[in-house]
Amino acid sequence: MKPDFDKYPDGLVPTIVVDDRTGQVLMMAYMNDVAYQRSLTSRETWFWSRSRQELWHKGATSGNTQAIKAMWIDCDEDTLLVRVNPAGPACHTGHTSCFYRTIQLP
Repeated sequence: MKPDFDKYPDGLVPTIVVDDRTGQVLMMAYMNDVAYQRSLTSRETWFWSRSRQELWHKGATSGNTQAIKAMWIDCDEDTLLVRVNPAGPACHTGHTSCFYRTIQLP
């Protein structure tokens, strides 16, 4: 089973990353087919950086890699959920998760 990268014009599939030990959502990023294949082969997360327009191995510069423990695909085969063992913070700000800011509901 493989994501349907053709469902999106840019070929990028949303990928939600969760800490395997705590269940905390760490980040959301995008994988293209190459990032997906590299993630499967290396068992570490790879993504496509929309801002830099290049492949991105999570933790390549920071050391905060993410070892893949399990991967799921949704029923439409167009979104991935990846459970990882993180080697450090997921967020570039240094926070454990990219989701650290609360929106106050009206």
